[in-house]
Amino acid sequence: MEPDLFTAAAEARQEKDPSSSPLAVRMRPRTLDEVVGQRHLLRPGSPLRRLVGEGAGGPAGASSVILWGPPGIGKTTLAHVVSRATDKRWVELSAITAGVKEVRAVIDGARRAAGGFGKETVLFLDEIHRFSKAQQDSLLPAVENRWVTLIAATTENPYFSVISPLLSRSLLLTLEPLTDDDLRGLLRRALTEERGLGGSLTLPEDAEAHLLRIAGGDARRALTALEAAAGAALDKGEAEIGLSTVEETVDRAAVTYDRAGDQHYDVASALIKSIRGSDVDAALHYLARMIEAGEDPRFIARRLMISASEDIGLADPTALPIAVAAAQAVAMIGFPEAALTLSHATIALALAPKSNTATTAIGAALADVRAGLAGPVPSHLRDGHYQGAARLGHAQGYVYPHDVPGAIAAQQYAPDAIHGKRYYTPTRYGAEARYADVVERVRERLGHPAPSGG
Repeated sequence: MEPDLFTAAAEARQEKDPSSSPLAVRMRPRTLDEVVGQRHLLRPGSPLRRLVGEGAGGPAGASSVILWGPPGIGKTTLAHVVSRATDKRWVELSAITAGVKEVRAVIDGARRAAGGFGKETVLFLDEIHRFSKAQQDSLLPAVENRWVTLIAATTENPYFSVISPLLSRSLLLTLEPLTDDDLRGLLRRALTEERGLGGSLTLPEDAEAHLLRIAGGDARRALTALEAAAGAALDKGEAEIGLSTVEETVDRAAVTYDRAGDQHYDVASALIKSIRGSDVDAALHYLARMIEAGEDPRFIARRLMISASEDIGLADPTALPIAVAAAQAVAMIGFPEAALTLSHATIALALAPKSNTATTAIGAALADVRAGLAGPVPSHLRDGHYQGAARLGHAQGYVYPHDVPGAIAAQQYAPDAIHGKRYYTPTRYGAEARYADVVERVRERLGHPAPSGG
């Protein structure tokens, strides 16, 4: 195995003095069975298990893989576990510092090892998205001919950041965000295992919950915060890592927020009502509380999309596209960067002119339908494309709007039961003022003048 972060000297030093390495390093899994989360990638016969020689017999060799997921959920950890478990030659490169020259040197070494010693080579390439197209092209012959088995890691969508030929020659494995239960189990192992804190301290539930919120799904961040708080507790001669100690050491106050209870809905409600009330500062406060408490960013984005139609509508037709774009961006990037996107959308929505006419219009229309005000579709609007429709009078007398000046054909569109009824009453706020003028002109052309006195 090629020298890497897990050199024999470093391992010996760590075994002799565990405190010489950070807790996050000491708690790194030593086998695939110790990996936190990612159960979907570690089933028997999975590509990663075949890479370490489990079930890799027969004519089908292990495949190259691309590991995709946000930071801190185990991409590099999985690669290191494979490096410890496999009997193959292991080489590690980072796309931040390596180039085509280094890649070619690895490939040449792999061909010599295979030809001279029958030894297969596994190349771990971290942050492959930082490689240019030409640099990624240099990997193709080695991957295609299986001179090396590639394990590449990326935090960016590989469909945009990895060239198609390399994608087609590899298996794309998507890592899922770590859950609170995953991180809770990791924290408890770190507290009790000898290579961790060895049972020297306890962690109450409120302090544990705060650590989970701080972590934001990042295992490394969770263990780093736990180690800092444990050090502070030991310095004070305490037997437990209390909430106040965690707050002091990580300089972040615990947010009173229950993601499954009242606070979840109360703060979300306050966010939307602050946007509706155009108080951008209050809206940002509630957004910050949700972010700091570890709220699912997709939940926040969904609320913003609803707000864009419910409270802004046509007063600012750009509000909904902004909210939808924010939701799409959040789904792709996750925290912490998603906080910027959510702030962008929240500010835009809070400062937009407001109109709830889209809400009241569909509400009134739904009320009439539920009250039985429907009736048959006028015959001239019915489908006339099938045989026999003409004999039924369907589509007869229909005026094609594009054939008349102004493309507005004065004919009855609504069923008799609601003919002439008005559901949409535009405001004069923002861009909706334009619609207010247009809708009256159109209704006049259609023969629906404003009610007397209206």
